[in-house]
Amino acid sequence: MSLTDWTGAVVDSPAGDEPPSPDDWHPVEVPGRPERFAGADVVAYRTRFSDPRDDDERATLELRGLFARARIWLNGDLLGDHDAYFVPARYELDLEAENELVVECRGPDRFGGVYATDRVPDERAVPGIWWDADLETHPETFLDTLSLTPRTTDDGAVIDAKLAVEAGADVDERISFSVRPQGFRGGGVMERARVDAESGERVVVEKTLELRDPAYWWPAGDGPQHKYAVRAKLGDSERVVETGICEVADTDNGLVVNGQRVPARGFSLLPTGDPTWDVERAGNANANVVRAYGHVPSPAFYEAAADAGVLVWQDLPVVGPGEYDTDRATALAGALASEIERHPCVAAFGVHADPTDHLAGIGPSRLARYKVRWRAWRANYDDGTDQKVAEALPDDALVVPVSGAPGIDADASHLYPGWDYGTAGDAEWLLDRYDSTGVVGGFGAGALAVENPEAVAGFDAIAHDANVSTGGGDGASEVETSQAYQARVLKTVTETLRRKGTEVLVADALRDTDAGAGMGVLAADGTEKLGYDAVAASLEPVQVVLDAYPEVGTSRELVVVDDTPESVSGTISWTAGDRNGGADVSVGAFGRETAGTLRVPDDAESVELAFEWADGSVSNEYPL
Repeated sequence: MSLTDWTGAVVDSPAGDEPPSPDDWHPVEVPGRPERFAGADVVAYRTRFSDPRDDDERATLELRGLFARARIWLNGDLLGDHDAYFVPARYELDLEAENELVVECRGPDRFGGVYATDRVPDERAVPGIWWDADLETHPETFLDTLSLTPRTTDDGAVIDAKLAVEAGADVDERISFSVRPQGFRGGGVMERARVDAESGERVVVEKTLELRDPAYWWPAGDGPQHKYAVRAKLGDSERVVETGICEVADTDNGLVVNGQRVPARGFSLLPTGDPTWDVERAGNANANVVRAYGHVPSPAFYEAAADAGVLVWQDLPVVGPGEYDTDRATALAGALASEIERHPCVAAFGVHADPTDHLAGIGPSRLARYKVRWRAWRANYDDGTDQKVAEALPDDALVVPVSGAPGIDADASHLYPGWDYGTAGDAEWLLDRYDSTGVVGGFGAGALAVENPEAVAGFDAIAHDANVSTGGGDGASEVETSQAYQARVLKTVTETLRRKGTEVLVADALRDTDAGAGMGVLAADGTEKLGYDAVAASLEPVQVVLDAYPEVGTSRELVVVDDTPESVSGTISWTAGDRNGGADVSVGAFGRETAGTLRVPDDAESVELAFEWADGSVSNEYPL
């Protein structure tokens, strides 16, 4: 059952092991992030409840999303400390008839990730119980936790199961394991495992479950999203957990999923409220990957990504300049990998994001390229700690020890032409000069969501005003002008990356974290900015693009990009003002093919492209 009727209060961190006792407690929603405590360093939460057990039943408490560090007391006794919000805090309770639970949550230390930066407003980073607070009752002997590790073998696939058994009496029995396909027809599995434990003992039972003719989980567009439910049962106690089989490899030719090359295109996600909704909106914009930048979302996020066929790039909560403790980071990396390894969608891990800011603030000056070269040449960063922590992450995933700006030999590049420096057209120069065509983990520009927003978290107003005309010419509002600029930057860089064959590209970001403005193509409330549809068109798996954003009076080359394993042959058509044209073109699997040029007449207000082939059609528009 969910624990209810919570109160909370801002407190000073108490000395010793006594629970906090503030003068005033205020009603709050748990799970949640009470806005009244925004900016607080330490917040205490309290609830009272009756013993729900019958006869000889036992009870466990599970708290999920304890941000960022916590201490938990029951009836004045300290149950324990917790310092990883993405790992559940789970305790067996010795209950009285009436009970008081107090949870003290403290703000983040060096491992706060993006929550410890100005990209997230204070109300999104309130210390608290973010995801769940449950009290479970169990029989005298019960199955406590079930963890799964799916993996492929030379003969197919297996699921390694680890089951924790709490023995309330002597146990000498067999646990039944079953594996059943979810939503598709396939071979199930029934196995048994012996458990032998003395009263009061906790034992872990391990069992390898072999799948006959395994059905694989695929990214959307490449195959079905097959999943399996694993059930463990002992007497009246059971646990059911879902998983899937997906083999991911980082190769010289890019990301390979289940033996097939998969160019990854998508968005970074920031902490915005409902990550499951964000996954849906990313998928609707033709994304097949989302990056959890500098934070760990709730468990529902991974379920949503698996259901939608969207790959996940999961970062550790290490963002920004500064040293950090190697041992603790390594422990957190191992805990994170163990917590999410059952989800077939998890394809990549990042360790340290944006360890330097050496290219910030250059602006759109004529000397931008010179300044970028100079600062990149002078940049200095030692990634020894990041590389060591990366060793704790799974071998069968794309692991990115460092993601950041050019000049520090980052494993994934963050490129912001048209925002931090230069123009969007500098993207190709950056890719060529700094050999950044493998993995690009961030690019984009910010935009307004409303007129004249006040100070907004995650939004560089100085960069915005330096790049965007605030006049709103031709009757356009300030918001329309701002969003049109963002759309143009995103479209230019996205299509440059695709033409250059970048294997993993992630736009920054899907949704604003704060009302008013941000780097997202969606406002904080989910309203679409102009950039949403623009990027969605640029991310179509097969698309016709121009070699640069068109301007009146210029000629542009037409290019068809195909990020699918099938070749396509079809017809391009285009319209610009009173001119139009077309061409037939064939492009091989994962190929790029030029198909002539077009000239933009002086009276054109947009350039419209279309490509039709036997199995589909796409369109692409460039407002001028």
